[in-house]
This record gives sequence, C-alpha cells and structure tokens, in this order.
Amino acid sequence: MSAERPTLPPVRLHSEAELARAALAAPLLARAVRLARWAGPGTRVGAGGELVEAQLPAAAEHLGLSPDEDGAAYASEAWRLAVDTGLLDVTDPEDDDEAAEGAEDAAETEGTVTVGEGLAVLTGGSPQDILALWLDGLEAVHADATAPVFDDFADLVQEDGSIDFDALDWDPEAEAEFLDGVLGNLYLLTLAENGAGDTPVPLPALAASMIVPDDMGEPTDDILEQVSEAMMRLDDQFRLLEPIGIVEYRPVDEALLVEEGEGDGSAGLPDEDDVTRYGMVKLTPLGLYGIRSRMLEAGVDAPAVGDLADKGADALLDGIAHYPEAAARSEVELWLARRGTGDAVAAAADLLAAARGTDEGAPLRRLHCQQALALAGPEAEPAVRAVLDDPELGGLARVWLAERGAADVPVPPEAMVFWLAIDTIAAQLDADGDLDELQGLVEGLAGQHSGFFDGAWRVDHPATADVLEAMGRLHSDKKSAKDARKAAFKARSRTGA
Repeated sequence: MSAERPTLPPVRLHSEAELARAALAAPLLARAVRLARWAGPGTRVGAGGELVEAQLPAAAEHLGLSPDEDGAAYASEAWRLAVDTGLLDVTDPEDDDEAAEGAEDAAETEGTVTVGEGLAVLTGGSPQDILALWLDGLEAVHADATAPVFDDFADLVQEDGSIDFDALDWDPEAEAEFLDGVLGNLYLLTLAENGAGDTPVPLPALAASMIVPDDMGEPTDDILEQVSEAMMRLDDQFRLLEPIGIVEYRPVDEALLVEEGEGDGSAGLPDEDDVTRYGMVKLTPLGLYGIRSRMLEAGVDAPAVGDLADKGADALLDGIAHYPEAAARSEVELWLARRGTGDAVAAAADLLAAARGTDEGAPLRRLHCQQALALAGPEAEPAVRAVLDDPELGGLARVWLAERGAADVPVPPEAMVFWLAIDTIAAQLDADGDLDELQGLVEGLAGQHSGFFDGAWRVDHPATADVLEAMGRLHSDKKSAKDARKAAFKARSRTGA
C-alpha cells in the first residue's frame, strides 16, 4: 500500500558548527594545517608536489613526531593532504617555461610552495566552508585507502605515463566500490543503534556483510578465507581512515597473526569472547556526516532529521511516512518550531489539508497528521474543529479533541466510526509495525462494535477489502477471522475489484 520507502532511515546529525570543530580537530587535517603554516619559500618539494625526502625529518619534528621513518611517513601523509585540500599550492616547474629552460640540475627542477586559499577557509570560513574542505580531504584519504600497495612503482609505468593496473591484478573501481559498501553497511548499522553509534562493530561482521550470502547457512572454507582476507584489507584501510576523523578504530591484534600461523590451519570466524581482537570500528558523528555526503553525491537516498523542516505539510507527511517513531517525532517538532507558536492554527490547517486523499499513502499520512497535531498543542483546536464534518478527517479530529479533554465533541455517525477503523488499520499495515500490536489493534477495533464485519464491508474506503483480508489473517478468534474473510469477499464484490 505504501509509497516508495527511502533507502536508509534518517540520520541525526550534529550541528554544522560542531561538525566543523570536529573536522578541525581530526589529527590528519590538524597536521596538514601545521605543515601549511610551517612551509615557506625555502621548502623543497618534488615536481609532483611531494615534500622531498631531505625535508621530511624537519617536517616530522615540527609536528612533534620523531624524525625517523614512521615520523617521516606521517609528515608525508599530512603534506599530501595539505596539497590535496588547497592548504598549499605547489607550482610544477614543467608548467613554468622560463624555469624549465633555466633548470640545469635536479634541485632547480623542484617545485615551489605558496600558501593556498584553503588555509584562509579554515581560519575565517563558515562551518559549511570548513566541512567542504574536510570532505575534499576525506576524498583524498579514501583514494589512498583503496590504492594498491606495491614495491617498485617504476615497473608499472607504461610508455604513455599511465599505470598498468592489469599487472597489479587490481581494479580501482571494484576496490572503491567494496570500501564504499563496507562504509555504507557501517552507516546502516550505526543508524540501527538509534543513531547514537555508541556500539562498535566487529571487523569480521563488516567483512562478512560484504561477502557471505544472505541465504548461506554455515559458511564454506572458501567464504571464510575471503572474509579473512577482507578483514586484513579493511584493517589497513581503517588505519588510514581514522586520522581524518570518520571512525574510531581498534586495529586487529597483531599477535593474532602469529597465533594463527602456529595453529592447525583450520578456518573459522572468531569466537565472541575474542572478537574484539579482530578489530572494532564505529563511525564518529563526523563520519556519519561524511559518509552521508558521499552517498548523496552518489545519488543514494540518505535522509537526515531536519531535511523537511522548511518543506510544505504534504512533503512532511510523505517524508516521515516510514521514519522510525522517534525520528518522525523530531522531524515534526522541527517543522512546527520553524513556524512558531503564532502560526499554530495555520500549521494545523496545512497538515489536515495534506492528510486528505484516497491514494495508497493517504491512511499513513492521516496517522502521522494525527500524531503531528498532538505535538501542535491546544492552539491548533480551531483548525481541528473546522474539519469535524469532513468525511476523511472528522474521525481523527474527534479523537484529537477527546484526547485533549475538549468540550462539545460531537458524537460521530456510525459510518465515520467504521471508516476511521478501516483507515487506521490500513495505515498500520502500511507502516509495517509490530505484528503483536497490529493484532491487538485489529481485535480491539473489531470487538468495540457488535457485528463489526456486517457493517465494515460497506465502508466506502479504497482499502476496505485489503484491510478486511488482513483482519482475517490476524484475528486470533477463528469465527471472527472467518467473518472478516467473508466481509472482504463482499467488499470486493461490491466494488468489482
């Protein structure tokens, strides 16, 4: 009965100001900023923009790192990010004809460094500007995480300057797609934890989510080996992604590699007791923002709470149709707050108008309209009373007034009672709610009126037959279930459906 559901549930994002502060505090970006401020006219870089090896120890020391191989690697990584995000501009001498003609040795063919526009963005830009620059950095780190590892780069460069990927047995698109799939699954698992992201996800579970078929019972040895290989690849990738601030990561315990090497070679997934040794990862609030941004760029429907706050009432009710209850409530509260208490009557009138209709999604819109009106407060009463005679809205209007203890609530005609019952069950069926709760609703509505099914099949509602069939499946009393199925048959015969 429902309209098309969103691909993902809505995410609760931190404010842009909070996210921008988190971006600036990300270790890799913070190091890149420090190097951008440290660099000067005498800083030596290669023709490709990389910091020359002789400069790396000094760069590492400036970052408070030891000037050894590890410190140099961190400095080099931070320098690349500074260049990739525009914190630094590097001039390639080959692009400067005069410099290229006058170059007589390797030193003279090195590039030159100047401060880039990105540095000013980080110091004086808006939160949106800072986040845009950070997203550029995330893109660069993502590319590094999916790049191959090789010993001799020169052997892979072809005559035209391109890289021979076939020699690497490496598919860049497949690698990027795999990592994006893992991050997408991590995003979904984070939202499944009510959006808090407080529960780390075991690395084996993430790897298995991409490899083990959903309909597979016990994984085969071949599948387990693939999961193990994916885990080690993801371990390397999350180590690279953590410094940009999108994840908190507990790496795979390297002692496991020794232990497994001394074992009997049998394959298997880790026990629950030691699963943490195989790597644990969770998205940070900044990570939720970053992964959602990448998904939106790729055309994925990834809503966020607050997206509908400045939309019309029709967009609100359609948009929250399949939101979790807490997210739907938050979205409505933001929508009402945007209109202010002085506009409560107009807001309620807009909601009621948007709830009308005979399309498949209309019952669920009316259910969410009733829930939204409960948040609107007593100021909405004039708008609610205005629809008491409306055949589609009069029932929910009476319910709203009665729940608020309002006086002079007119008794609904019998036809309206039946119509509201059918509409309510149709909405719950569309919402795919808890089966036990739905069964209780079905039995409760049928039990409130003697001979319910004798009158229900005559209800002029598009979903009457479907609802009665569902009541026949759900009602625990055999006689009532049979009566519901008979009523459904009559309803279809009446309408010719």
